[in-house]
Amino acid sequence: MADRVTVIGWDGSPPTAAARSALGAATLVAGAAHHLALPEVPARAERIRLGSVALAARRIAGHRGTAVVLADGDPGFFGVVRTLRAPEYGLEVEVVPAVSSVAQAFARAGMPWDDAQVVVAHRRTLRRAVNVCRAHTKVAVLTSPGAGPAELGLLLEGVHRTFVICEELGTDREQVTVVTSDKAADHTWRDPNVVIVIGGPVTTAAPENGGWVAGGDPDAAPRGWALPAAAYAGPFGEGETEQLRAAQLARLGPRTGDLVWDIGCGSGAFTAEAARFGAAVIAVDRDPDACARTLATARRFGVQAQIVHGTAPHVLEDLPEPDVVRVGGGGAAVVSAVADRRPARIVTHAATRDAAELVGRDLSEHGYDVECALLQSVELDTRAWTEKERTVGFLLSGRLGDRHP
Repeated sequence: MADRVTVIGWDGSPPTAAARSALGAATLVAGAAHHLALPEVPARAERIRLGSVALAARRIAGHRGTAVVLADGDPGFFGVVRTLRAPEYGLEVEVVPAVSSVAQAFARAGMPWDDAQVVVAHRRTLRRAVNVCRAHTKVAVLTSPGAGPAELGLLLEGVHRTFVICEELGTDREQVTVVTSDKAADHTWRDPNVVIVIGGPVTTAAPENGGWVAGGDPDAAPRGWALPAAAYAGPFGEGETEQLRAAQLARLGPRTGDLVWDIGCGSGAFTAEAARFGAAVIAVDRDPDACARTLATARRFGVQAQIVHGTAPHVLEDLPEPDVVRVGGGGAAVVSAVADRRPARIVTHAATRDAAELVGRDLSEHGYDVECALLQSVELDTRAWTEKERTVGFLLSGRLGDRHP
């Protein structure tokens, strides 16, 4: 095992005294090509091109001597430190940090970033990173080959965002470009780059003295879920009662990185609450007034939502792939069309047992595990403890076994 392992962050600045000391004593140095070309790297040291961090960690674990790993930015922020400290390698590391590429990017843009979301986009996480960009007004995306500004822009079709693209930060070839998301695919971008994605309507006033937690202020949202009708712009449809909405949210479990379809969005209550979980939401309704109400509700609650006016199932054909779907209107035909797209979970409701059985059979034929519950809620007048209103309906949910739960 290496006698000592030092991880040094590099942001284009001259190495610190601690970094120079560690490099001077190194018998093995791992890093990218531009790191290994630094004059401070000893000529006698063994050099490893850092492609696979796991492979480099195994080489370092078997090295007898002093090892240094060079990495761009802050190596403890979505960097190599996590892999090097994995139990299977048994490495104890010292870290000499540098300014992270995200901090540099926001500095170049002259913007604060304590209220930003930060995501990593690889080929396997690109769609989820895009969904975060749909759901939030300020996102920093650490890109990779095949998951860069062009791919982000293409997948954000229908959602207007501004990109601040920072290429090769800290080098002589550094360049900062501002383009709209629909133009990002018209250019070729150099790696590595960071993309700041900004946009969406301003929905809530920023705290006067800044927030208290990174990533957004949770105190800006109302406390509680499945809020009563008075909290929304109404009128409520039969599938929007608090109890049914709470059960729908529980079955779907929307989360950051998900794309939710809300078909038959009505008042926008479900759209707003799914978005409050951090999910991206596309709200669909054939009624233009419902679309307007949903947009107003989203803005009032400080969340982002894409509103699509059209009739399902036809309007669904050009929408990006969903993770979870609520079908609030359209019946069995819409549920069947949604199931064809294979989201991980689907919820809907039915007023009668016959309608519930029809939807349930169709979901089963599509390979979903189906649950159905008869929900009954009774609102009481607490002054006299008498019944005010009773609602009864069937809640159906489908879960696809071959998709991530």
